[in-house]
Amino acid sequence: MNILFLLLTAIPVFFLAYRVYAYFIARNLGEDPHRPTPAVAMKDGRDYVPTKLHVLFAHHFSAIAGAGPIVGPTMAVLYGYLPAWLWVVLGGIFIGAVHDFTSLFVSIQEKGKSMAEIARKTMGQSGFALFILFTIVMIVLVTSSFLSAIAISLTSEWPIAKLGLSPNQTLLRMEITSDGTVLGRIGGIASTSVIIITLFAPFLGFLIYKRRVPIVLAYLIAFVVGFFSILIGIAHPVTLSANVWMVIISFYVFFAAGLPVWLILQPRDFINVQILYGGIIIFLVSIVAGGLQGMRMNIPPFNLAEGAAKLGFVWPMLFITVACGAISGFHALVAGGTTSKQISNEADAKRIGYGGMLLESTVAVCTIIALGSGLAFMDYKSVVWPSLAQMKSNPVLGFSLAMGGLVQKGIHIPVALGAVFGILLVEGFVITTLDAAVRLNRYLFEELWNILFKNPPAFLKWYWFNSGLAVFLMWLLAYKNAFSAIWPVFGTANQLLAALSLVAISVWLLLRKKKAWFVIVPAFFMLATTLASLLILLVKKYLPTGNLSLIIADLLLLFLSLGALYVAGKTYGTLNLKFKI
Repeated sequence: MNILFLLLTAIPVFFLAYRVYAYFIARNLGEDPHRPTPAVAMKDGRDYVPTKLHVLFAHHFSAIAGAGPIVGPTMAVLYGYLPAWLWVVLGGIFIGAVHDFTSLFVSIQEKGKSMAEIARKTMGQSGFALFILFTIVMIVLVTSSFLSAIAISLTSEWPIAKLGLSPNQTLLRMEITSDGTVLGRIGGIASTSVIIITLFAPFLGFLIYKRRVPIVLAYLIAFVVGFFSILIGIAHPVTLSANVWMVIISFYVFFAAGLPVWLILQPRDFINVQILYGGIIIFLVSIVAGGLQGMRMNIPPFNLAEGAAKLGFVWPMLFITVACGAISGFHALVAGGTTSKQISNEADAKRIGYGGMLLESTVAVCTIIALGSGLAFMDYKSVVWPSLAQMKSNPVLGFSLAMGGLVQKGIHIPVALGAVFGILLVEGFVITTLDAAVRLNRYLFEELWNILFKNPPAFLKWYWFNSGLAVFLMWLLAYKNAFSAIWPVFGTANQLLAALSLVAISVWLLLRKKKAWFVIVPAFFMLATTLASLLILLVKKYLPTGNLSLIIADLLLLFLSLGALYVAGKTYGTLNLKFKI
């Protein structure tokens, strides 16, 4: 199949969904562009700040579009490219975008409150406590999976012959294995670039937020820093082991999560969102150019038997493996955490919530196309699903090599440079996600202690204790488990959080006598999917291997989700709510 077919089918379908289904949902929600938003009515110059649409969209998209829409599809195409493509397109339209739009809209109506606060209002204190606990577990899983993935990717090596380089090349530092294979150290360049961008971020933050330099100059500085960081990386690559990288990144996140957001987090976002937008443009241009040159998908459209052997049954395991490319509970945390407090017009919720998710699904579609056309299927399996026990799954390298192959065939950029850019594309957002997620978990731990103790001990209120606890749990789970083992339970937790958010939203709508079927149907589908995956993972993988940490995580998620369902059921029964069709 020509690669253009998959892209040119998805984009018009996304556009039609936005013009028809999103507007239908907006009418049923009661969207009113003349109603003041919390950012306008409660403007305080700190948290509640009316923000221009294009600025807020960039912030929201950079926050939600981390590594998920890249790593998830990279893992899931083992089932074949068509099942993954179908779930990304249909799931994004009818479930993921609905979740993002409605969670943002409801948060706006509730004066910018978080989804946990909305759960407290709709399902009481028990629902609030369950939501807090569930979110803590989910964030520990997402941070540990991303920590493992990026630590492995920064040590990535690949045969230089497959990168189109000769043995006397000078672009990459080389290593010769015992069997004589010459490997190029792709990860070393990205490692140096990451270090330089991180060290320069405080200076850029000072210029943007304290000196108020013109935005054009800030963009130029960010571009120069990114460009020269790669050049320096080529000359001086940093080579460390994956375990050392996990320790370094953990210490970095521990300290960075306590610094003002303008000093590290926001300037890194400023650089990273440009890399992401640039990546999307390169993706689209390479796919179009390659399609016009006759590029076709290399991987099989269906590979269900091998996918099931590695991952499990197509349903539910494909759905939770794709994860953020189709639906992500983390998006509700972003919507209620910052976006709802900055949106200046209620009509923008549709553009940011529904439109932002469709753009993320577009990234996932491009990832599937790149993997199917830019990398040989056997090479894909050897990197992402290695058969040798001593080799670790490296989906970031798999995606990066696929991107390198795509841009080389499409627009004739060297494979090695394309692969380095691919690692940087993922890494920047992973680090930002880790920083933001540890911050959020610190707040959640503090809230949890207030629920568990009438008067929490002083040390439980201490910033360093709660941040350290979040970082330690992240590192411990990543150190004890391979990435491929953590990702399925993370995908399940992430989508379970989305399902529980949809349950809370449905109660909110029904209390106001509004139609809610477009939320209730996705909620129950995702509940069935994620609960089934938890049971399968527990029985088929974790119990047979005696993986204690993942057994505990799985059972805890099952307990919390069933508890939340029980509380929601009691709420439905008490209020005698009837579904409006």
